[in-house]
Amino acid sequence: MTGQVLSAEPAYHNQHFLDSDEGRPVRILAEYLEPLYRLKEEGIHDTIVFFGSARLEENGPMGKYYRDARTLACKLADWSSRLHESKRFVICSGGGGGIMEAANRGARDGGADTIGFNIGLPYEQRPNPYVTPSLLFEFHYFFMRKLWFSHLARALIVFPGGFGTLDELMEMLTLAQTKKLDRKVLILLYGSDYWKDVINLNVLADRGMIDPEDLKLVQRVDDVDTAFQFLKDNLPKEKEAAYPSFAKAKFSKTSVAD
Repeated sequence: MTGQVLSAEPAYHNQHFLDSDEGRPVRILAEYLEPLYRLKEEGIHDTIVFFGSARLEENGPMGKYYRDARTLACKLADWSSRLHESKRFVICSGGGGGIMEAANRGARDGGADTIGFNIGLPYEQRPNPYVTPSLLFEFHYFFMRKLWFSHLARALIVFPGGFGTLDELMEMLTLAQTKKLDRKVLILLYGSDYWKDVINLNVLADRGMIDPEDLKLVQRVDDVDTAFQFLKDNLPKEKEAAYPSFAKAKFSKTSVAD
């Protein structure tokens, strides 16, 4: 045969392959590298993460928590924008409704950019309109989304929530307890009455399941002013050079690797 011109598309343009089981490792890697690229482009340094229920409504039975999350996010966004030249302590949420919406909305009230790490779910999880469009990320894999929550965070504020909130809280507590991250992440439980009914960490210490010192990993707060002052007093003032400031994972006592 002569005169026949053959052509083929590169593998990374083959959507059928990318959507296949064989393409799963590529999809996982993309959910690490694409956010890293975009966050660098945006100059994001580190974050303050808000967790909490997607079901809470501003004027619902537990609307106080929505309103408090919005107010706290606004105060933090305004404080950070006045304190630092670069985008430090950027308000970050899961990008959906409820407490996530309140956090992104409050950050916008404070005149700041705000991140949404959204994940596709059958119910509840749709991006809220307050996330900065260039900082809206869509994840398929929960574990990659958790990586981005944990490795950029300087603080975590946990409002009342359900299974998802508990899952994310315990993930962060485990990383803090086992010192798998090379820096301290401040963890605040917002709403003592709610969290007292849901989890009793003191029982874990009393039964020897955790060390009593582990109880110091969390700070309980009940109002915006207390939470705001605690974060102002305890967030690190030094700035790391990397953009974004991505915490390193500790694999052994003698080696530290990304």
